[in-house]
Amino acid sequence: MKAIILNEAGSVSNLTYVDIPKPEINDDEVLIKVSALSINPVDYKTRSSEERINRLFGDERPVILGWDLSGTIVGLGKNVSQFKLNDEVFGMINYRGNGKAYAEYVAAPVSHLALKPENISHQEAAAGTLAFLTAWQSLVTNGKIKEGDKVLIHGASGGVGHYATQIAKHFKAYVIGTSSEKNKEFVLQNGADEHIDYAKADFENEVSDIDLVLNPISDEINNRSINVVKPGGKIIYILGEIDPEYVEKAKNKKIDLFAVFVKSSGPDINIAADLMQKGIIKSHVSQIFSFDEMKKAHLQLETGRTVGKIVIAL
Repeated sequence: MKAIILNEAGSVSNLTYVDIPKPEINDDEVLIKVSALSINPVDYKTRSSEERINRLFGDERPVILGWDLSGTIVGLGKNVSQFKLNDEVFGMINYRGNGKAYAEYVAAPVSHLALKPENISHQEAAAGTLAFLTAWQSLVTNGKIKEGDKVLIHGASGGVGHYATQIAKHFKAYVIGTSSEKNKEFVLQNGADEHIDYAKADFENEVSDIDLVLNPISDEINNRSINVVKPGGKIIYILGEIDPEYVEKAKNKKIDLFAVFVKSSGPDINIAADLMQKGIIKSHVSQIFSFDEMKKAHLQLETGRTVGKIVIAL
């Protein structure tokens, strides 16, 4: 089968196409023939950082990147009963760990999968994996979002942001989204009640009494967001460690500031499937690249200007 391997961290030129055997599956896994996969900032950040590669893969070399996929089951482990051959499934596989999704065939734990809704494409399903799960686990699992909450979503036009907006509206929250002016209509059409152009206005001068903030941008945005959250509110950061000074500042104002790290979850991906089936959540796929164009896809994602999601079609 065709796969993309990485021998060491570096530029997109380090992504190497090879032919390797199909993976063997364990008793609780299925073999998936991949129809589409999606990429996320973690993909290019891992590709370019030896520290990140070591954190996710240990000493294994070469590695195969990728965690998000949608495809068809072509092999069943002996303990698998919830799926059958030819089922179309999707999910975020083995995150944070070794998903090996940059390949034509992938061995996947059944506990990380859901049936793909019949009314959406493999591209839409693949898009709605890591980014959806990040938004759901941030706002719902950890943020405890509820009806009437005033929610500020930074980067509302991005992969996580555009799902977060839809999730927040599903819970009947009041949503304020930040993005560039050119993406204002997209953010509003996605359900946001208000839009702030981050290039023209400082959000802390525009909003107040926020219950919940989702921050996929930077740690400095955490510091600035403290000024707009009311006591008892929460700020959720999805990019890693937070400056302890900001955490203490938030605590002094009776605000919870904490990081959320997305994880693979069968129950959560089944929620995604249900919401997509009902048309409540929709994936916005801005660009589709072929498997042979993975390097171009990485470069596009690195611009930081992608609206919604980038998907790779096999």
